[in-house]
Amino acid sequence: MITDLWYKNAILYCLSVESFMDSDGDGVGDFRGLMRRLDYLHGLGVTAIWLMPFQTSPGRDDGYDVSDYYSVDPRYGTLGDFVEFTQGAKQRGMRVLIDLVVNHTSNEHPWFKAARSDPKSPYRDWYVWSKAKPANADQGMVFPGVQTTTWTWDDVAEAYYFHRFYEFQPDLNTANPRVQAEILKIMGFWIQLGVSGFRMDAVPFVISEKGAKVGKKPVEHFDMLRSFREFLQWRKGDSIILAEANILPKDDMKYFGADGDRMQMMFNFQVNQNLFYALASSDTGPLRTALKQTRPDYDTAQWGLFLRNHDELDLGRLTAGQRQTVFDAFGPDKSMQLYDRGIRRRLAPMLKGDRRMLELAYSVMFTLPGTPVIRYGDEIAMGDDLALPERNCARTPMQWSDEPQAGFSTAKKTFLPVISDSGYDYAHVNVAEQRRDPNSFLNWLERIIRMRQEVPEIGWGEFRIIDIRDAAVLGLRYDWRNNAVLFLHNFHAEGSAVSFRSGPRRGEPGKLVNLLSDDHSEADGDGRHHVTLEPYGYRWYRVGGLDDAVRRTEM
Repeated sequence: MITDLWYKNAILYCLSVESFMDSDGDGVGDFRGLMRRLDYLHGLGVTAIWLMPFQTSPGRDDGYDVSDYYSVDPRYGTLGDFVEFTQGAKQRGMRVLIDLVVNHTSNEHPWFKAARSDPKSPYRDWYVWSKAKPANADQGMVFPGVQTTTWTWDDVAEAYYFHRFYEFQPDLNTANPRVQAEILKIMGFWIQLGVSGFRMDAVPFVISEKGAKVGKKPVEHFDMLRSFREFLQWRKGDSIILAEANILPKDDMKYFGADGDRMQMMFNFQVNQNLFYALASSDTGPLRTALKQTRPDYDTAQWGLFLRNHDELDLGRLTAGQRQTVFDAFGPDKSMQLYDRGIRRRLAPMLKGDRRMLELAYSVMFTLPGTPVIRYGDEIAMGDDLALPERNCARTPMQWSDEPQAGFSTAKKTFLPVISDSGYDYAHVNVAEQRRDPNSFLNWLERIIRMRQEVPEIGWGEFRIIDIRDAAVLGLRYDWRNNAVLFLHNFHAEGSAVSFRSGPRRGEPGKLVNLLSDDHSEADGDGRHHVTLEPYGYRWYRVGGLDDAVRRTEM
């Protein structure tokens, strides 16, 4: 069993090596460049770095089309550079998670080349084939509007192969015991090189039954998740899997495991989508429902909370009316939308650069039940480039300074162009400038991260939704080891005066200590607190006297 539940109070930072820092002037980020920025991440308060794919790849899907699981793409460096990076992170107290993309490979992977070239190849059954095109080939695409089928004819193999994603990403036959053994081998390899766990890509597709005769409800092999977890904990007791599984709340515990024996962490897509609906509508009712529906049933399970990630903002779990409300507020133009279900913008331009809404959004994320995950560049409110196709608009180079190419590279041309011609251009939005400004978004977020680490009740405690008779205001309280914290967030563009009791019982300390300012709150004679929240205002309180708050932060 795990002896160190480090992920319960972690701060995760997601980045792509390609887009973070270029050390050799070829226009592509690399591990040596990333090494130079480890002190920046440490200073920000990051405790774990999640790396997007960096293994050898043709690069047709930003590295998610892997052609060699046991290597580093030469553009980014060598295995030696990777080990130097993991060692550097360890020295600074930071762990490393990497993407584990095993639902599919690149069609240029040697396994697939062998499989298609010879029906008797031992790798033939590592993929999913059909002599005839299945009747449901036009269903189940991950990228509707871009993808037209899930089955593609291969002239060499003289058969159709199955692919949930693009046609150059054939699905692995993960039900094959040899494929499962190879997945364990891949995990074991990177664990030995200093990795503390994996963000597993497309988990529902990894464990799902595949084949031409599979019906609308394919069997899911959850025993695979247990074997993945057992293997990791045998190899390294505190290693974890963070699962990407955009599923309904009724299925959450199937992935976590009824006895806590499957995934340690999952991304909470249900809360994420309803959070954006609350930001768009000022109605926190669906968000409160989502929080209640996704309450884990055992102590070691943990949600990963995020605002934006490297993909589109998926709104597929909302009702049609709710989805349109979010589209109208944050992505009204078709150029801002993607796959008929989401928005492809970064957070800052979605919120029109409104500092109040940006602070509110991050304050909410850092105080929801789970572990916060930050996307590179969002700490300086980076923008996007809608001229770039699909999701590339939000994958542009990190903006370090107002120097040419945003200080990312000395090359004349970078892998994607830096943002240079909008209100989010690198001359105005960059790390160097915000470091020097005490009121910058970067410095505000660094302070919030520091405070989040001083309130482990969020990661470890039981949460309760505070009864506040205002649909625009969300109140949450956490209790853990005789300590309690309470948070208020106003999602409305107008101020709100709220009245509430801080706890479930009378007789608790009547003072709420504001952790971000000296605006404390004393209960009235009836035990109720009266707080006026500014438009998009928020409060972080510790329940109890000032001495209690000071002692708690010193623990």
